[in-house]
Amino acid sequence: MSQVTSPPPAAPAAAGPALAGIRAAKRPGRGGRSRVRSVLLHGTLMLASLIAIGPIVWVLLSSLKPGYAIQSSELTLFRDTTLANYSYVLTETSFPRWFLNSVIVAAFTMSIGIFLSATTGYAVSRFNFPGRRPLMMVFLVTQMFPVAILIVPIYTIMARLGLINTMPALIIAYLTIAVPFCAWMLKGYFDSIPTSLDEAAALDGAGPFATFWRVVLPLARPAVAVTAFYTFLTAWGEVAYASAFIQTDNKFTLAYGLQQFVPQFNPQWEYLTAAAVLVTLPAGLVFFFAQKHLVSGLTAGGTKG
Repeated sequence: MSQVTSPPPAAPAAAGPALAGIRAAKRPGRGGRSRVRSVLLHGTLMLASLIAIGPIVWVLLSSLKPGYAIQSSELTLFRDTTLANYSYVLTETSFPRWFLNSVIVAAFTMSIGIFLSATTGYAVSRFNFPGRRPLMMVFLVTQMFPVAILIVPIYTIMARLGLINTMPALIIAYLTIAVPFCAWMLKGYFDSIPTSLDEAAALDGAGPFATFWRVVLPLARPAVAVTAFYTFLTAWGEVAYASAFIQTDNKFTLAYGLQQFVPQFNPQWEYLTAAAVLVTLPAGLVFFFAQKHLVSGLTAGGTKG
């Protein structure tokens, strides 16, 4: 005689909402204290944002004022708004020439810096060769010296090479700042890429450089984007080397050329602020594209199984 098993009794209909209420009551972050924390957190972030963008907004508003309004003791956001400052900077000064010089120096510094940093970081990450560890230690030690100390020896080298008052002098000087740091950063990123990809590429007949160029470098797009942004900013806003190596007006870069608007006895703040706003535009564009590639690369890497 077979034994018939009856199905378990169904749970009461009210049990579902009751259990949900108990779980909601135990769930952290649902009380009044979490709301206070949320308000404090958002308030702190808003205050930090205002502190960060406050000077930028003030420079932007000042660039739209005449000189007497900027030097006035009365603080106003808008007063006699005009675009004459931008017109003067673009048409009556050497700003377009300084802008072109900065673009050339920054573009070459970024391109050469990415290539040198990427190849150096990959070589140190993947290969064992004599002097590997001392080389990375030298890169690390060079970051400990301030720029002011390095100006004299680099100036002496450039003078002996006949590169004073030339753009190559600035490019080489900026590479000495950017490449050591970027090589360290890219080396750490290359270490996170599995060596099995290199071995698979070698089995397919790819040489070391082909493996680096076609397989590893595309995977390191986020680090390359950061490297591009860092090397560009290194050359775009630097003043110390530009003031030491460049001697004529037609070779000035933007960062050094802006000093012409603030002479000792008659500072022209209206023109300086207008030029400063124009200087930030290319840097903002580079940051926009670098951020785009960085976020997309990190997202693609995070979704792989």
